Amino acid sequence: MSNPNDPYIEKTVVEQPATVRTEYSAAPTSSGSGNAGWWIAALVAVVAIVGLVFMFNNNATSTDLQAATEAGRSQAMMETATAQAQSAAQAASEASADAASSMAGATQAAADSARDAADRTAEATRAAAASAQDAAEDAATAPPQQ
Repeated sequence: MSNPNDPYIEKTVVEQPATVRTEYSAAPTSSGSGNAGWWIAALVAVVAIVGLVFMFNNNATSTDLQAATEAGRSQAMMETATAQAQSAAQAASEASADAASSMAGATQAAADSARDAADRTAEATRAAAASAQDAAEDAATAPPQQ
């Protein structure tokens, strides 16, 4: 048997027939030193301190701030100009479509007017032809005048 003061050792006993007895002993294995966690924590703390020092010591100068302000202003002006150009292009496109529609309407009105004039001219020509025909028939049937 083991002594209670001995370190803990896990034993597995496999019993076979009465003639052979085998004991296997395995001491607990450590998965690494207990200091690894402390080293990682120390490294994280150092990185955090360096980051804080960098953040608080990296003050922007007034020229940097002025340059950033000017860059933002010029970008806003470019975006405004782009939006205005797009709006003007849209208005021009709509005006062109309106003009084309107006021209189509005017062309249609002119064609209708020309067709009406042609119809009136044809009617007048038919009336004149009928009148000439009547005059010719009257002249043919009337006795000669002396």
